[in-house]
Amino acid sequence: MTTRPVASSLTAVKQEVVLRPIFKFAVVSVLGVALVGCSKKPPEALPPSPDATPYEASADTGPAPGSQADFLAQMQGRDTIFFETDRYNIDSIDMTALQQQAAWLRRYPYKTARIEGHCDERGTREYNLALGEKRANAAKNYLVSLGLDAGRLSIVSYGKERPVALGSDEASWERNRRAVTITID
Repeated sequence: MTTRPVASSLTAVKQEVVLRPIFKFAVVSVLGVALVGCSKKPPEALPPSPDATPYEASADTGPAPGSQADFLAQMQGRDTIFFETDRYNIDSIDMTALQQQAAWLRRYPYKTARIEGHCDERGTREYNLALGEKRANAAKNYLVSLGLDAGRLSIVSYGKERPVALGSDEASWERNRRAVTITID
């Protein structure tokens, strides 16, 4: 019975002798990996973003030349002409507005424009679509008479479908009977 404990202790010693270098290797490997992983240099500072770059504040330059915003700024409300009830004739006030539109369009010969005809809510849908088309065509024809190429101008009628004033009174109806010029890129 004494041999048994000796054999067991020999086996334990052999296991300890064999396992000790493996254990040391494992510990050293784990520590080595940990040290290598932690030894990274911090990233270099990134250059400032373009938004953060200091610059001199310049005067307000306004809208880009030739843009719809530029057109609206130059027209100062004269991008729209108004009509009497059931009418599509161009009066002297409308002529002045259309002359300014033509001058702007001549300055930017690559631009095209769409003229939108609108009506008030009274009348049938079909009647108002036809009247809106006549209003848009009247504006287009006057612009063409001022020397603009008809191919640069298109028309569309929205009839009573796109009111700017939602009331059912004369003031609202007056604002809705209109032709609006929109520039197109």
